[in-house]
Amino acid sequence: MSLTSAKTQFVIDLVEIFDTESEKKDNPAASRQAIAEKLANAVDKFVRSGDVNVTVATTGTAAAQTGTGTGKMT
Repeated sequence: MSLTSAKTQFVIDLVEIFDTESEKKDNPAASRQAIAEKLANAVDKFVRSGDVNVTVATTGTAAAQTGTGTGKMT
């Protein structure tokens, strides 16, 4: 999926994190830790949802190919 498409779910995930943790009053330090961990997971999920599109230039024979790719995450 493109990162543009994944952005909507990413925002939903972030709002859920802040909503859940903002309701907690008993241990601010634990809540900050939970926010940090949940944010890291949400960012990881978002980045991994992106497609990597590359163009590969190869050299060699039909049996043995070598090459490098360049591209961007979308």
